[in-house]
Amino acid sequence: MRVLITGGGGFLGQKLAHALVRRGQIRGRAITAMDLVDVVPPARVSADIPVETHARDISDPAALAESFRHKPDIVWHLAAVVSGAAEADMDLGYRVNLTGSWNIFEAARAAGNAPVLVYASSWAAHGGEEPQVIEDGVELNPQTSYGTQKVIGELLLNDYSRRGLLDGRGLRLPTVSIRPGKANLAASSFMSSIFRDTMEGRRSNCPVDRDFPVWHTAPRTVVANLIHAAEVPAGDFGANRNINLPGRTDTIGEMIDAMTRVFGPEAENRITWDPDPVIEAIVTGWRAHCKPGKGARLGFQADKDFADTVRWFIADDIAR
Repeated sequence: MRVLITGGGGFLGQKLAHALVRRGQIRGRAITAMDLVDVVPPARVSADIPVETHARDISDPAALAESFRHKPDIVWHLAAVVSGAAEADMDLGYRVNLTGSWNIFEAARAAGNAPVLVYASSWAAHGGEEPQVIEDGVELNPQTSYGTQKVIGELLLNDYSRRGLLDGRGLRLPTVSIRPGKANLAASSFMSSIFRDTMEGRRSNCPVDRDFPVWHTAPRTVVANLIHAAEVPAGDFGANRNINLPGRTDTIGEMIDAMTRVFGPEAENRITWDPDPVIEAIVTGWRAHCKPGKGARLGFQADKDFADTVRWFIADDIAR
């Protein structure tokens, strides 16, 4: 079983790669080789199987054709320009998030083996005139270019799956917190930095109020769900291969209180509270409540408490 991860240099791609190496198998078969692709060379992953790392731009069809030369059995498509960057640079966002995804679907089609393809969509698919509580079947109404690009990718995933060109599974990821590493240009970046940076001894600004609600998931949980997505039988998804992934809703204040219970008060004391109208305009358009019935029925996981997320960050990722 050969697997390919686009965005293999990012934090989720790296966590997924390490999890797959530890697991050793997927869909009842041994993993025999892995390819990690990103716009910059991904960090190497130590394993008993061949793990190849490549610096390739998914907006370049020729580069992707090379990535699919070995006909991967499973593809996790995680590569993307994040929300804030896609909003700031429309051309870049559409080139990578839309054209790049289409290139991946076309490369899978050309490979001819109809690989399982897990597509990381986004909670930014929801917004606008949708109800405050999202249930399955709600018409998508993204309010950013990033969300629009992800929704178009979902439609393409459905069509390519319907035609039997690939076996697609699209997951609308909640905000992932706590992300390790440096802050990026995602509009939701502060939802990790106010925890990560402050626990690591740095100050961090929160641009929204304490009572701002967030639909979120932990890195450990989302990696488990990305793996689970590849193993769910295709027929169980039905006609729509895209689902709302389970998460949980907490206010920023409740998340900070959970951090304080686990870590102590010093981290919270490093948070500043300066409003940012640009960030607010993006994130206040996202929905904070969801009833992901289909995702739950298919066996996807949700976190039980943000305090667990804090404990996992301390165990897995904190820079000491």
